[in-house]
Amino acid sequence: MVSRPARVAMLEQLQADGVRYMFGNPGTVEQGFLDELRHFPSLEYVLALQEAVAVGMADGYARATRRPTVVQLHTGVGLGNGIGMLYQAKRGHAPLVVIAGEAGLRYENMEAQMAADLVAMAEPVTKWATRVVDPESTLRTLRRAFKVAATPPYGPVLVVLPADVMDRPTTEAAVPVSYLDTASAPDPATLGRAADLLAGAERPIVVAGDGVHFSGAQQELARLAQTWGAEVWGADWSEVNLSVEHPAYAGQLGHMFGENSRRVTAAADAVLIVGTYALPEVYPALDGVFAPGAPVVHIDLDSDAIAKNFPVDLGLVADPRRTLAGLADALESRMSPESRRRAEAWLGRRAAERSYELAANQQKNEAALDPLALPTTAFAQELARQLPEDAILFDEALTASPDLFRHLPPTRPGHWFQTRGGSLGVGIPGAIGAQLAHPDKTVVAFTGDGGSMYTVQALWTAARYGIGAKFVICNNGSYKLLEDNIEQYWRSVDVPAHEHPEIFDLSRPAIDFTALAKSLGVPAVRVDKPGQAGAAVAEALGTPGPFLIDLVTGRGKEE
Repeated sequence: MVSRPARVAMLEQLQADGVRYMFGNPGTVEQGFLDELRHFPSLEYVLALQEAVAVGMADGYARATRRPTVVQLHTGVGLGNGIGMLYQAKRGHAPLVVIAGEAGLRYENMEAQMAADLVAMAEPVTKWATRVVDPESTLRTLRRAFKVAATPPYGPVLVVLPADVMDRPTTEAAVPVSYLDTASAPDPATLGRAADLLAGAERPIVVAGDGVHFSGAQQELARLAQTWGAEVWGADWSEVNLSVEHPAYAGQLGHMFGENSRRVTAAADAVLIVGTYALPEVYPALDGVFAPGAPVVHIDLDSDAIAKNFPVDLGLVADPRRTLAGLADALESRMSPESRRRAEAWLGRRAAERSYELAANQQKNEAALDPLALPTTAFAQELARQLPEDAILFDEALTASPDLFRHLPPTRPGHWFQTRGGSLGVGIPGAIGAQLAHPDKTVVAFTGDGGSMYTVQALWTAARYGIGAKFVICNNGSYKLLEDNIEQYWRSVDVPAHEHPEIFDLSRPAIDFTALAKSLGVPAVRVDKPGQAGAAVAEALGTPGPFLIDLVTGRGKEE
């Protein structure tokens, strides 16, 4: 192989792997390889004005493509800015390959300006973090980073690239990464053991998470739930793992408080967990999650997730799609006639209930709206009516989500993404990444007034590159989720209800989101009355580039 600087070889490696975009914010210690981008026209740099935005866009792109996505951060200060979003990516299993520069190995002991231990900084929020110290290992290290990021459980990795190492020559060949086939399944005897544990249940449930989506196991999950007669509850569920209109779909377990989850899980006499761990709340229950004697079977490609917090009767490190299919077959052959009749009757009742719910919602949708009411419902109805069927929705609406998605139900895999990990500000940049991944589809982001201000500068990137995502800021003049959570906290510790803390209020001064968007190059309108919804949706969808709608979903203290 011809010798060339490692900074050039690195870009050859990205090209060999078909990398289309590099999301980032440039800095001086990365300028060597960034300058070489002019020789690699197939690799487009997407400029963000702050590193959290760069990571958020890459996260959205990775979720929409399920492929490793490259992010460039500026040494320790840039990595620091991106840490919160990297935590989000780790919790959500986004396969990000983060590269960050350093001034050079020669300055190791100088404690120079911007010096920091980048690997140590990144270790808590990545699957793997490393540093290239020899130019002849640059491409080998990058290939390993791509493989680690894209091996279940997916997640972000960091490769630190010192400038003096990048300027030295290497003869490494740039060849495509060797990815792993993880579509493994248990042997028939093991599937039989799992079925024997579960077959006799009268009150079974499935707890499912995004590992179902990553495996493409939605149909297999639906079939198993129908066969077994089990409700499906979501945990760490931010993708369409099962259509919310499916009879078996029962809802989400508690994201915040484990007590909410325990009321569901402890009532079951058999539990199947797939594609998540038990259980990912902020304040999880420490015991009593499963009923005494209830068998628990856990399926996941992430061995760390199985029996992570509570014992299970059988753990299967295997691909959810193949395993659910085999388990459904094994259950069919082992369930008694009485159990099969119970499952069939249960499914019939659930289908009738779901049909009634959908019909009732339709009647509610057709009812006349109060012209002076908040426009949330009218807006959701108009958006549902005007959106193309294959639209992609990115949901960071939080407290507004139930009202909005009653009219925009998540039913199609790959067409709905919800925030995960707890970091605010993912909605706007995440939708930009999803739009780059699917330029032929309509992408709509929902975020809050509080969350939008973490990454609002992402609008500038959308305007710069003509990325036609649409953005909806659900504006209630407050951190409404904190208001809801503190009320539940008061009840849990017997504190009398009182006025919310002043720091939860965002209405003084009120943020002019339409003016802010326009200053960043994005046209915008405000919707504060139901009658304005139709025209605003039509204008947004008819605008070829990005567009923002400031949707009033609540009134701040000033209003």
